[in-house]
Amino acid sequence: MMNDDIKKVIIRGIDIPFIDLVVLLVKLALASIPALIIIYFVFAFFGTVFGGIFHMFMFRGM
Repeated sequence: MMNDDIKKVIIRGIDIPFIDLVVLLVKLALASIPALIIIYFVFAFFGTVFGGIFHMFMFRGM
């Protein structure tokens, strides 16, 4: 089904008050802390698993 009435949207500018922008960025920074903690534990888990696997193959002959 073809739609010949294609509409285009052009954004000329965004007017955000400075205080609202500061509040938004502070909320973004605070929301990133739990995300970084979760990412840390995911990487620690995979590092432990793969580190154990590679350690098993690396020092087998010694």
